[in-house]
Amino acid sequence: MVVLTTYADDESIIAALQAGALGYLTKDATRAEIGRAVLAAAAGQAVLDPQVQQRLLIAAVRAPAAEPAMTGEGDLTPREAEVLRLIAAGKSNREIARALFVSEATVKTHVNRIFAKTGSRDRGQAMRYAYTRGYADPPR
Repeated sequence: MVVLTTYADDESIIAALQAGALGYLTKDATRAEIGRAVLAAAAGQAVLDPQVQQRLLIAAVRAPAAEPAMTGEGDLTPREAEVLRLIAAGKSNREIARALFVSEATVKTHVNRIFAKTGSRDRGQAMRYAYTRGYADPPR
């Protein structure tokens, strides 16, 4: 599901993401951006309007401190932690694949494992996990 709306407030964004939206675009999105978002959502990838992404990052920074990084069998591998840091930096699967010299299919596998291990439904939740668990520092 991709949401196209005039609302970019925290409550609307969070409600849409909790309802399962993989994309959230504001009315200023171009036809090409909408098309990319629909194709990305069909491939299981999240696409957020830059303004929306910034609001989520700010909300993550304001969130109360969470417990330290997981221990035990749910730990991320070093490569998964690296992929999570790149997700938190806003990189796409293609950009991550290029940075790590692996295929996009390999990145998708890592992303799916990260989602499973962190309980994240989408990249926005994975980003929040990265910030609250110390895998990445939020932008200042």
